[in-house]
Amino acid sequence: MKYINYILTSIVIFMNMVPAFTQNHSREQFQVLVYTSPDKWHNVTEPTAILEFQKMANRHAFGLTVTEITSNFNDENLLKYDVLVFLHSTSRYFSDEQLESFKKFIRNGGGYVGIHAASVCEEEGEWFQKLVGRTFTDHPEEQTAVMHINDKDHPATMHLSDRWIWTDEWYSFSEALTDNQKVLISVDESTYDPDRTWGDDERRTGMGDFHPISWYQEYDGGRSFYTGLGHLSELYKDPRFLDHIYGGIYWAATGLGLYE
Repeated sequence: MKYINYILTSIVIFMNMVPAFTQNHSREQFQVLVYTSPDKWHNVTEPTAILEFQKMANRHAFGLTVTEITSNFNDENLLKYDVLVFLHSTSRYFSDEQLESFKKFIRNGGGYVGIHAASVCEEEGEWFQKLVGRTFTDHPEEQTAVMHINDKDHPATMHLSDRWIWTDEWYSFSEALTDNQKVLISVDESTYDPDRTWGDDERRTGMGDFHPISWYQEYDGGRSFYTGLGHLSELYKDPRFLDHIYGGIYWAATGLGLYE
């Protein structure tokens, strides 16, 4: 097992150094930068996710670069990309200058995609919190639940049935921090136990009758998509989940695909 983990870690380090390979660079319809940061709760997930993202890039003909290096968030480098994907990551490690470059990218019409722990941003500044749309508050133990697809007119959900059974870590969130946020998916709390926490912990981690789990919005000149799904490594091998993420990337990168 240690050997396998070493190999996976080596692959991730290599992929942080070079863009994903495609057979013909002229096929790349847009450019994606995936940003990961140290996170003891999700580092085990990232190798699988990144390998599947590379397959996604080859399948859907877009350019993919993966990085952990915050200095890549500068004005010149960000001009190369159409969308920035924060995989379990926030802006907490950015310098003031790097954050300003990130803001400029969004204000110039860039796209943002946040996955799962990207919403654990209660200590971030107001701008980043509003970019995500809501902030994480709590979660119970991993469980199976049923989700409702609230909006099937977005590329991230048009492939899904009206209900979707799924096992994940069900984040709860603050109220919406922006006015124009549109919820794509909500989770039915009657299908899992929001009180199932650890040991003697008696927290209630639910949100009640309406529990959003994925949404999108236009924000500060750019486009933002967020999904709370994606805690477990195996989820990144599920075609429905990968299509959900790709739909968010495609819309955030291009602004296309909405049927309103």
